[in-house]
Amino acid sequence: MPSKAIAPDRSKGEAGWGLKAAAWFGVLFLNLPILFIVLYGFTTDDASYSFPPPGLTTEWFEVTWNRADFWAALWLSVQVAFVAMLIAIVLGTCAAAAMYRFSFFGKESVTLLILLPIALPGIVTGISLRSAFALGEIPFSYLTIVLGHATFCIVVVYNNAIARLRRSSPALVEASMDLGANSFQTFRHVILPNLATAILAGGMLAFALSFDEIIVTTFTAGQQETLPIWMFGELARPRQRPVTNVAAIFVMIITFGPILMAYYLTRDTDDVAGSGK
Repeated sequence: MPSKAIAPDRSKGEAGWGLKAAAWFGVLFLNLPILFIVLYGFTTDDASYSFPPPGLTTEWFEVTWNRADFWAALWLSVQVAFVAMLIAIVLGTCAAAAMYRFSFFGKESVTLLILLPIALPGIVTGISLRSAFALGEIPFSYLTIVLGHATFCIVVVYNNAIARLRRSSPALVEASMDLGANSFQTFRHVILPNLATAILAGGMLAFALSFDEIIVTTFTAGQQETLPIWMFGELARPRQRPVTNVAAIFVMIITFGPILMAYYLTRDTDDVAGSGK
């Protein structure tokens, strides 16, 4: 019998010039504004964003470095992001495990409610949180900022964890239970190791999102001033625009690390334990 013709694999072929041009346009469109922020952090022009800059200097880095209010705002943002990340890891992981393991009436509605804080516009989330805190007579402080950030950070961890669980085989849990492990032991020794990189990646993304959040923070901060709020205030002050750009460079450096770590933690997880079995 004649052998059946095998269709050529086009997935590994070279991309056409049109696709390459579109890809490069997308890369430039997304990253060119970031390059301008870095450039204007070195400009000698302290009042406008003229291009090309009249000159370059590192003076603004020294000015920003010596400002105590900058460091106070930066430290507050780091603290809030770290605590919000921890809350998100615990609650997001537990929610993902519960939604994956159990079936109950209204499960889809509960899933929608979990995802709602990040699906809604930030201003809606901020107003609702402010109303809830005011109704509960909770004073606006560091605590309310953390709670506000945790509402959307939980979703990031939840999405990562539930996606990993759906790619894992239920047979692993059943085998663990058949061998005499209780629910906690199964979670500790079977589920958690499979989820570890997904949870860490979600936590890193949650940290980055919390660190540069401004809309929800505006409604929940009270007299507290995180770094994004500090930067927003500096934009309105004359002769301080380069300082804002330098602060933005610090933000990019701090948030780039968690995002890069999240990428490396999840890029080689196509095959998880028990998947496809």
